Amino acid sequence: MRWAVSAGEALPPAVFERFQKRFGVTILDGIGSTEILHIFVSNQPGAIRPGSSGKPVPGYETALLDDDGRPTPTGGIGNLLVKGDSTCAFYWNKHDKTKDTIEGHWIRTGDKYAQDQDGFLWYAGRADDMLKVGGIWVSPVEVENALIEHPAVLEAGVVGKEDHDRLIKPQAYVVCAAGYSATPELAKELQEFVRARLAEYKRPRWVEFVSELPKTGTGKTQRYKLRQQP
Repeated sequence: MRWAVSAGEALPPAVFERFQKRFGVTILDGIGSTEILHIFVSNQPGAIRPGSSGKPVPGYETALLDDDGRPTPTGGIGNLLVKGDSTCAFYWNKHDKTKDTIEGHWIRTGDKYAQDQDGFLWYAGRADDMLKVGGIWVSPVEVENALIEHPAVLEAGVVGKEDHDRLIKPQAYVVCAAGYSATPELAKELQEFVRARLAEYKRPRWVEFVSELPKTGTGKTQRYKLRQQP
């Protein structure tokens, strides 16, 4: 086997590195969708940046726009639009959904991304998963990736929760790795672990341990179900 391919949930850098160390095979992570049929952004041989979704695949163009339809600056988070000949024409019997998603030759993916100065695209989360903390957008994926770097964390899901002042703060749901126990001490350790790697406002204010995360049939974390937790 020369290469492995991933294009479901965004691949955390820690998982990329563990897989490569164990199997000696590099994962080419990317993103595709049913509406576009094909993987349209991907890391490629000779152009790999762990944690990113890569660059547009030949035959596709991408654009990152803010909520007012203006291009986002380098490093800024925007809405991902894609253009390519494999894109669907419309949703069957869903006229309003078609108008909200398809804009001429472009299709609005519903994903939030940032693009670095080298053209690599970095997944920030679904548009409805983003957190507004202290007036600043926070990507749940960024916080999850930081948590997964800790050896005690097998999986993590991050959502927003209101504090006593009814302000949104990050909350983490964590599945422990084999050999680790869910304790208040570990919860505090994970909070400090994230604080050392990310800005303070991105630190999970609460850490809940769970046996598993809710997933779709394709393995994507269903954060909306985590938000429904009491």
